[in-house]
Amino acid sequence: MSTDSTVNAEYPTEVLAAVVREAGEPMRVERVRLRAVGPADVRVRIDVTGVCHSDLSLARGVLAQPLPAVLGHEACGTVVETGSEVTDLSEGDRVILLWITPCGTCAFCERGESWMCVNGSRRAQEPYALDEQGEPVYPGLTVGSFAEQTVVPAAAAVKVPEDISTRDAALLGCAVTTGVGAVTKTAAVTEGSSVLVIGLGGVGLAAVQGARLAGASTVIAVDRNSDKAGLAAKLGADHFVLADENTKKAVRDLTGKQGVDYAFDCVGSSRTIRDAWGMTRRGGTACVVGIGGKDDTVTFNALELFHFARTLVGCVAGSLNAHTDLPRYFDHVRKGELDLAAMVTGSGALADIEPALREMAEGRGIRTLITPDGAEHTA
Repeated sequence: MSTDSTVNAEYPTEVLAAVVREAGEPMRVERVRLRAVGPADVRVRIDVTGVCHSDLSLARGVLAQPLPAVLGHEACGTVVETGSEVTDLSEGDRVILLWITPCGTCAFCERGESWMCVNGSRRAQEPYALDEQGEPVYPGLTVGSFAEQTVVPAAAAVKVPEDISTRDAALLGCAVTTGVGAVTKTAAVTEGSSVLVIGLGGVGLAAVQGARLAGASTVIAVDRNSDKAGLAAKLGADHFVLADENTKKAVRDLTGKQGVDYAFDCVGSSRTIRDAWGMTRRGGTACVVGIGGKDDTVTFNALELFHFARTLVGCVAGSLNAHTDLPRYFDHVRKGELDLAAMVTGSGALADIEPALREMAEGRGIRTLITPDGAEHTA
């Protein structure tokens, strides 16, 4: 058998994808060949994918990622091929793709904490495609949705009900479930509490909506871009505070000098983590939702940890157990309790991903939705 024949058999599907080759360098739309579908895999046409801040961090090298890679992890698509062992999904099913694939057998999965699965992100370290030179290409955060199609484990695909739109389903793949879940599951905000959200990207604005769902009495939104104040108010914020040297005093003034009961850092930097901690009342909870770099160190002194008696908690994927929690999110959408359309501030094709990342880096925009095949998907 010739080398070309072997490659065609092992990597049979050619698609267009936005490929990042060097950290900090612009993505380029190229042709890649996806690996063959394994017995427990599905091949999915990407109908809509969101541009997330994590994609920016991966593209710029803040988060580690084998390169070259196809990024993108927040997506809804249609199954076009299933492996021989897949019984719960069929060709034509619309699915949300998960960037943490629960293995079902590790200690975390057995405890019902599938978002902590120790095997869930390993596929990001394994090639899933070849470029035009025959070199391996890796899937960003295991999904690789900045492409016309992708191949993922069937366990990473959750069927979408017919009455949930493809655009809404895409946002449930990361931004909404992370932000709302941070509030309602990870930190478990109680009714009547005061809540602070730092960083009003897609995840932050979802956290604002989560605070409203949880029955918070006061929701304070903080961002460096004052243009986001109106949208924050529409989605449930009672106050908007500009991120500057006066932020802490403003938040203190809004909370009777005590600080908030719950603070959510949706940026993920040492500075914003310290800010969230510092604006939380004694005995309150500061939750780190944004993903920061491993070299960005946060420091606390021993006395303050004792004196303030605050809880500092990390949040992975909104503590999402997809198969049990997504039905609840679907119900929120059906009942109009989550306004997902308001979070979408741009749309485009594969070539528009790089401009969307630049806009995000500048603190503008919320969510850009990409349709890789150029079609409109509203079902």
